[in-house]
Amino acid sequence: MTIEIQSTDLDTAEIKIRPPLLFAAALALGVVLDHLLPLPIGISRSDGLVHKLAPAIIILLGVAVAVAGIRNFSRAGTPVPGNRPVRSVVTTGIHGWSRNPIYVGMILLYIGIGIAVRSPWVLGLALFIIILLRYAVIAREERYLERRFGDAYRDYKQRVRRWF
Repeated sequence: MTIEIQSTDLDTAEIKIRPPLLFAAALALGVVLDHLLPLPIGISRSDGLVHKLAPAIIILLGVAVAVAGIRNFSRAGTPVPGNRPVRSVVTTGIHGWSRNPIYVGMILLYIGIGIAVRSPWVLGLALFIIILLRYAVIAREERYLERRFGDAYRDYKQRVRRWF
């Protein structure tokens, strides 16, 4: 099910921080900090199957969740970037479980990479990313969607969790 608006207005959520760039910048910063200011906590250097398999599973799960969210948007004719006008609110498929599956997928991907490269800084920055994403991106998107879709979006918010 989708909630649609046929409109030519150019109103957007006015997202100032592009989430993919946020994740890429945090990943680069974490790697640099690992070299400049190594933390006294380490991530096991064991080469056992579990240590290789765990990050791979988390990365694949993250990609799968994000792709499912992107595919739902695409099928509904809704743009993924938050700086473009939204035509509909997608409420089925993975969006019936999470209002933000693309962000959930990106977080899982980021954490999986942090574990794979054994970076305490990358993993520590995950909390900063989640907070920034929640208050600088998602909050703007939610205000925009409430303004654009009104009670239909508020009802969706009541039924479906933000993350999972």
